[in-house]
Amino acid sequence: MNKLLTMEDLRALRKDALGEMTARQTCDIQVIVGMGTCGIAAGAREVVTELLKELQRRNIKNVSVTKTGCIGMCEREVLLDVVRPNEDRVTYGRVVPRDVSRIVGEHIVNGRVVEGLVVGRIAR
Repeated sequence: MNKLLTMEDLRALRKDALGEMTARQTCDIQVIVGMGTCGIAAGAREVVTELLKELQRRNIKNVSVTKTGCIGMCEREVLLDVVRPNEDRVTYGRVVPRDVSRIVGEHIVNGRVVEGLVVGRIAR
């Protein structure tokens, strides 16, 4: 991040941050990836990179991708949560980049949970 030297720099930063927050709030679907040290060590960066590429390939715009710290199940990293409107929050575990296309195609696009990768659910 660049240094903030003037009030105009601060205003520009604020405008960018507000735009990003608004974009997140208007998305129908949220994907949360555990990016604690355990997640990163297990390959979370590669999973996020593949996720962003897959969403772009499919021209999917209504998904917010958020990174978070340790989710608490380090032995099951990489952890990836999918939150769809009016549905349970689903946590996928031991996700690798090759799983991303399936999660996007089945769950995000078609609403069908990829049961073989599920490690938890939070009822809405």
